Amino acid sequence: MILLQIDFPYSGPVGKEMAEAFDDLANSIAKEKGLMFKIWTENRETKEAGGIYMFEDLSSLDAYLEMHTKRLEGFGVTNIRSKIFEVNEALSKITKAPIF
Repeated sequence: MILLQIDFPYSGPVGKEMAEAFDDLANSIAKEKGLMFKIWTENRETKEAGGIYMFEDLSSLDAYLEMHTKRLEGFGVTNIRSKIFEVNEALSKITKAPIF
């Protein structure tokens, strides 16, 4: 399992309004190859948004990251930050990670 963290400056709707505005996008993301789940993130105070993604493999993650970065840029998003992490499954199981 490979974890992807993406965040970027965001001053659009949050909460319920964000959920309504991005329902179609969420349904599209849910169908991505190798995606196990995405946690949507938002911070009203710092005006940031993004997500935490869990992928089955690095090749699926890489393909998604390339495509999604281009999509975000097409929406006018700049300063997109991404980080990739391997998951320590043994320790994550102990701390009740929702991935097993």
